[in-house]
Amino acid sequence: MIDLEHLLTTSLDDDFDESALPLRQLMTYYRCALKEIETKFRVLDEQFSMYYDRNPIENIETRIKRTSSIYRKLKGRGLPLTFESMETNNFDIAGIRIVSSFLDDIYMLEELLLKQDDVRLIERKDYIAKPKPNGYRSLHLIVEIPIFLANEKKWVKVEVQIRTIAMDLWASLEHKLRYKKELSQERLDEISQDLYECAEICAHLDEKMGRLKRSEKKNPIIKQQR
Repeated sequence: MIDLEHLLTTSLDDDFDESALPLRQLMTYYRCALKEIETKFRVLDEQFSMYYDRNPIENIETRIKRTSSIYRKLKGRGLPLTFESMETNNFDIAGIRIVSSFLDDIYMLEELLLKQDDVRLIERKDYIAKPKPNGYRSLHLIVEIPIFLANEKKWVKVEVQIRTIAMDLWASLEHKLRYKKELSQERLDEISQDLYECAEICAHLDEKMGRLKRSEKKNPIIKQQR
């Protein structure tokens, strides 16, 4: 019998263990799905570079959630420690972050991604239109895409985050500043307020840069696909 709790709290980089094969296989599915999504965005970026002499994507990062983190999340929510539970209840095991040049590029990339007939939208959270209380801004999508195996086609969920350079800078620094545990609560509250103000400045910067960009012609690729 597979001890899933042991597998989820143990590194899979150790010597091969036959009992870990189902979990290794599942995580391979997520890695393959990430490659598929990354390729889609790189193709879009290449197309813009070729036809419009610009790249809407500044950077792409991918990550697979650690098995220990998956375990803690399942256990913390009181969910079954099964492979089925992992797939059903964890939408962020595979994640990709797209850093775009301008605010408008975020929604343009979203539109072009979701127009593809092998991409299913599962969930959408727009933290740009409605920022989190701490000032965090980003567009979060949960999508499902197929990967083609030797004997089957399997749909796999991937979390997609799309944000501007300013949003990404703020999120990165906010994480480093907020989680300094040696600080007093009073100082943490002061930092939170300062970080919120910084988030507003970043949002203003994105809006101003967007106005400069909109002085150009609207991208014809959207018109062609509507």
